[in-house]
Amino acid sequence: MSAKPHILILAAGQGKRMHSDLPKVLHEVHFRPMIHYVLDLAKGIPHSSICLIVGHGEKEVREACSSYTGVQYFSQAEQKGTGDAVRRAEPFLSQQKGQVVILSGDVPILSRDSLDRLLSSPSADCVMMTARLKDPGAYGRVLRATDGKVTGIREYADCSEEEKKVEEVNAGIYRFEISSLLSALKRVKSHNKQGEYYLTDAVGLLTQEGKVLPCELKNPEEMTGINDRYALSQVEGWVRDQINREWMVKGVTIQNPSTVLIDHESTFGKDVVIEQGCRIVGTKVGDGAHLKQGSYIEESVIGPEATVGPYAHLRPGSKLGRKVKIGNFVELKKAEFKDGAKASHLSYIGDAEIGENSNLGCGFITCNYDGKDKHKTTIERDVFIGSDSQMVAPIKIGQGSYIASGSTVTKDVPPDSLVFARVPQKTKPGYAKKYKKNSD
Repeated sequence: MSAKPHILILAAGQGKRMHSDLPKVLHEVHFRPMIHYVLDLAKGIPHSSICLIVGHGEKEVREACSSYTGVQYFSQAEQKGTGDAVRRAEPFLSQQKGQVVILSGDVPILSRDSLDRLLSSPSADCVMMTARLKDPGAYGRVLRATDGKVTGIREYADCSEEEKKVEEVNAGIYRFEISSLLSALKRVKSHNKQGEYYLTDAVGLLTQEGKVLPCELKNPEEMTGINDRYALSQVEGWVRDQINREWMVKGVTIQNPSTVLIDHESTFGKDVVIEQGCRIVGTKVGDGAHLKQGSYIEESVIGPEATVGPYAHLRPGSKLGRKVKIGNFVELKKAEFKDGAKASHLSYIGDAEIGENSNLGCGFITCNYDGKDKHKTTIERDVFIGSDSQMVAPIKIGQGSYIASGSTVTKDVPPDSLVFARVPQKTKPGYAKKYKKNSD
C-alpha cells in the first residue's frame, strides 16, 4: 500500500465491566494509560492523520492524550456501538481519499509487525484481522463458507449455539477503503439485541459483496481487549514479560522475572543484576550494578557497580555514583551520592549531596523540610557520620569530619572536625533498683 492511511482509534466506551469512574482507556497498563500504547503504535507508522473517537470521560481522555500533537478528536456523546462511533468521524473522512485503519483504544499490545502485515495485505475494500482461539469467549465470530471465503461476522450476543463453537474470531482491527466504509455504514441498522450500530455489520455487508479479505494474526495474544480487571492483569503480565525478556537477552540478570516490574523508559548496562520484587521506573542503571530484593526505584540514575537494597526506596532525582552502597530500608529523595559513598541501614536522605567515600551510619536523617520549604544538606568527601544522627538543613559538613553517634547538628561544620551534639550522659548508681522497688 503506497498512500499513507488515515488512522481512526475508537476510545469512547465507558467500560462498565471495569466497575470504575475512570474511562476504560485511561486505566494503566504497566505504568501507562492503555490508550498511549495505541497512539504510539499509530504514531510509529507513516500516516495521513490520526483521529480519536472519544465519549465517556471525554475531558479526561483529551487531557491524558494532550502530549500527542496533531490528533483530531470526534465526540460520540451517546455510545450506540462501534458503527456509530466511526460515523462520528464521517464529516472528516468524507473529505478524504484512500484508506483508513481502525484500531481499538482498549487493545494496547498489537505489534508493529502485525499492523504492517495488515497494511501490506492485497488491495480490498476491507481487510480484517482475525485470530484462532481455543477458547474464543465473547469475541465476535468469523463465519466462512465451505470454500473458506469469509461470509460474515457475528457479534457474540447474536451468535447461535453452533456459531459460538467457531474458533476464528474478529480481532476488531481493520483496513478500509474510505468510500466503501462510508457507503456500508449508511446501510447498517440497529436490529440486534443491543440496539446498537455495529461496525461488524458494515464488514458483513462488504463480505456479502465479496470485498473482504482476512489477515490472520500470528500471535493471537496481541488482539486481547481489556474489558475487566482480570484482562488488564493478563495484558500487564504480557507487557512485563516482553520488557524483561528484552533486557535479559541483552545481558541483564533478572531473578524471578515474574516479580520484577520495569517500565519502558528504564535502561540498563551490562552485567546488571536485578533481584526479585524490584520495581524500576524511569531509571538509568550502569554496568555491574546490583539491585537487591524488593527495591523501589523511580526516575533515578544508578552508577556502575553500585548496590541498592534490599528494600531500598530511591525517589525521583536520586543519583548514585560508582560503587555507591544504598542498603536496606534506606530512602533517598533528590539526593546525590558521589563515588564510593555509603548509607547502609535505615536512613532517610532528602535534598542532599553526599561526597566521595563518606559513610552515613544507621538511622541517619536529613531534616530537609521546615514545614514550608525544602533545604539542602551538603556532606563533603570522607565524612563519617555516626548512627542515629540528624542534620538540620540547610547545613554543610566539611570534608574529613567525624560526627559522633546520636548527634543533632544544626550548624555548618568546618573540615576535619569532630562534632558531639547530644545531651551529656548522666548516671545514677543504684537508682534503677530503687525505682523498681518503689513501683512494686
